[in-house]
Amino acid sequence: MDPILPIVIFGALIAIFGNDESTPPAPQERVVLLPERDGSATAVTVRTQRGEAILDRPYAATDVFTGGALARVDESAASVQSRFGAALAAQPPPPVSFTIYFVFDTDELTAASRAQFDRIKAELATRPAPEIVVIGHTDRVGSVPYNDELSLKRAQTVRGALLQAGIEPGGIEVAGRGEREPAVATADEVHDERNRRVEITVR
Repeated sequence: MDPILPIVIFGALIAIFGNDESTPPAPQERVVLLPERDGSATAVTVRTQRGEAILDRPYAATDVFTGGALARVDESAASVQSRFGAALAAQPPPPVSFTIYFVFDTDELTAASRAQFDRIKAELATRPAPEIVVIGHTDRVGSVPYNDELSLKRAQTVRGALLQAGIEPGGIEVAGRGEREPAVATADEVHDERNRRVEITVR
């Protein structure tokens, strides 16, 4: 699964001032930390030659001035939407990942994963031209060459289902990793349904 990265807005702030030297300078940029989709915050550090500001809560922000000076400012969901709404609307949706599981020694999805696949297709329907990476895996029962083949077969089964859902073939990348990247470490020849999986990343 891809690592979660801080989401920030770098917004240029433009203002017109008169010749009054007492007028404070306008900041060159404002950096705003956006929340994750579940509302939680990550963190980002803004560094310049004049110092640093740590943004570690949703909508924390700092202005960056010519010469590198920083100044913390107050932002909110409403103010960010008002100022940056058009830019946010133009962004593609963030990547999303799914994991589906398979019956032992087959490329047949479990009953629970068949139900989940309907939700995956619904997510794909919201993206006009998705890029999809499909990676197959196995548990450690069987030889390495056999599991390499089985993991690829599982990934190709998912690819076939995606094609039936209307996804263009050029938008799907497929690979099999065999038993090399277990979700749960086990000894050799140990059955573990958590490792019999395909990981799907949609961008």
